[in-house]
Amino acid sequence: MNGSESGSATRGFAFGISAYLMWGLLPFYMKAVDHVPAIEVVAYRILCSIPVAGIIILFLGRTADLKQALRTPRTLALAFLTATMIAVNWGIYTWAVAHERTVETALGYYINPLVSIMLGALFLGERFNRAQLIAIALAVVAVMVLTYDAGGLPWVSLSLAFSFGFYGFFRKTMPIGPSQGFFLEVVLLSVPALFILLVLDVEGMGHFFAGDANDTLLLLFAGPATAIPLICYALGAKLLRLSTIGLMQYVAPTLIFLIAVFVFREPFSGWQLLAFCLIWLALGLYSWSAISDLRAAARRAQLDEARENTHG
Repeated sequence: MNGSESGSATRGFAFGISAYLMWGLLPFYMKAVDHVPAIEVVAYRILCSIPVAGIIILFLGRTADLKQALRTPRTLALAFLTATMIAVNWGIYTWAVAHERTVETALGYYINPLVSIMLGALFLGERFNRAQLIAIALAVVAVMVLTYDAGGLPWVSLSLAFSFGFYGFFRKTMPIGPSQGFFLEVVLLSVPALFILLVLDVEGMGHFFAGDANDTLLLLFAGPATAIPLICYALGAKLLRLSTIGLMQYVAPTLIFLIAVFVFREPFSGWQLLAFCLIWLALGLYSWSAISDLRAAARRAQLDEARENTHG
């Protein structure tokens, strides 16, 4: 690796780990606003993200891409779909932390990579290898354990995993960069967000103008808390190998899990511990399989290059 590649990897790691650390520490912010209805928090996450994302796009000089996207019906339709998925994800996550179900959110984001594998197989024709099949089977058993323990499906975990999984799936097909895509999503969501806030204020249920300066500042902070980690992740993903990003994605749910159990002191039963152990084992298999596949692909590329040089 030359100096330029090393510098890019270092910057990419800094961006990537910053994003996952911010996501991992987000429960502290959500706990601070747990007295505010989740739908109001999500509305401010949307509206206050617009200026942050807009400034970044201007800084990067990507306004031309955005103008093109606004003139393309297919891109707008995809952006509306991904915006809906991420809004659902934000809403469930905010509600769950406020109702002392943060442990379930951690499990949801642990399951997410396995959901992405399933979506790839179902909709993109990708084939499972043996390790991936075992990992998915372990995840299914973990869900069954939690269903038995709670007397019903762990809907918070599954909703978060599938909403973010579908968000990532459709986001990959959108012909626009990550920063521009995020800006487009929050702009599309701004209309329903403004309507929700207007209704809440008219009914006297809004918190922004209620006279509490602390609530006002906390809700204003919703924008940076939402936009900055997403932009950092996008920048890091461009500069890092897929295997590195794949391993880093476990930082956030691990922090969320530790905060839920040791800081928020949420209940954590033996059945939940068993389910988490199954998921951790599944993720270990998945990561080992992904890294092995990438190494094999790299070896094949080196052999092909050597053959070309020999014949050349």
